[in-house]
Amino acid sequence: MVLNFFAEFFTWIMLFVILLNISQRKIPHSDGKRKATLLLAVLFLAVYVILVLRVQWSLPSWTEWLILALLLAVIIIFRKTFWPFRMHCAKCGKRLDFNHIIGYDENLCQDCFFEKYPEEAEKEKEKSMTPQEKIERRFTAADKVDDIDWDRWEPTETCVLTYVTDGDRILMIEKKTGLGSGYINAPGGHIEIEETKVEAAIRETKEETGLDVDNLEERGVLRFQFKDGLRMLGYVFFTSTFSGELIEECEETKPFWTDIATLDYSKMWDDDRLWLPMALEGKKFDGRFIFDDKIMIDSRVTEEEDEEPMFQDEDI
Repeated sequence: MVLNFFAEFFTWIMLFVILLNISQRKIPHSDGKRKATLLLAVLFLAVYVILVLRVQWSLPSWTEWLILALLLAVIIIFRKTFWPFRMHCAKCGKRLDFNHIIGYDENLCQDCFFEKYPEEAEKEKEKSMTPQEKIERRFTAADKVDDIDWDRWEPTETCVLTYVTDGDRILMIEKKTGLGSGYINAPGGHIEIEETKVEAAIRETKEETGLDVDNLEERGVLRFQFKDGLRMLGYVFFTSTFSGELIEECEETKPFWTDIATLDYSKMWDDDRLWLPMALEGKKFDGRFIFDDKIMIDSRVTEEEDEEPMFQDEDI
């Protein structure tokens, strides 16, 4: 009877085990259950061979039941090895889906598995991302400036900074609201739609200080990658040409003059100390930075060569 059952269904059982093992290969953390399906296949094959030999050797029919009993005994004794499969999550008791029954050795549901292996949650999340989302994710995951593909980097915000100097003095503002509140910085802000960066620099300086500026010189470009996804491109201008009366303060800022020699870098963004002294000397620069909130993680500032004019005076 037992032999007839094995003879009829053995091929289907082995095919099922093979397909099950192939499916398990696609599931992470499933080595234990993959091993269990292979051991079950070997065990069924051994029993089938023994039953065939029993017929050939004309052994009594009760030996079939003995073999079946031995099979069950082996499975029970080594049940953790032969049968690691569970129907419910070992942590929260939630009923498992098919993949978590045949795979994932810890017998955890999706939520509990991702809680234990957050890196797998990140991989699963990345699979559902668009190509652009994957690129942006690499930007936020970068801890080094050199890890960022700056050719594909695009800002989410573009802004200007305008440093106004008057001899040994420089005009600064105390930021009262928004990004960098509590820090001191140069007047500046976002470039509006259909507005050039020079126009934005003139407008923002007027709004935040009350001064009209002219003859602006661009000295540097700043690129900031923040861990929260913010990507900011900033243009740094300098001028010593201004007119008007300095306002006491506005809703967003409080402007004030201070000596260049005594600039308090401890009250500025961490990157300022890397490029502002260079800019104050009249040098042009390119700065690239990674920030996690207000903490600078990595930076690279390079001095840029002045571009040669396209025409000499005698050519004009």
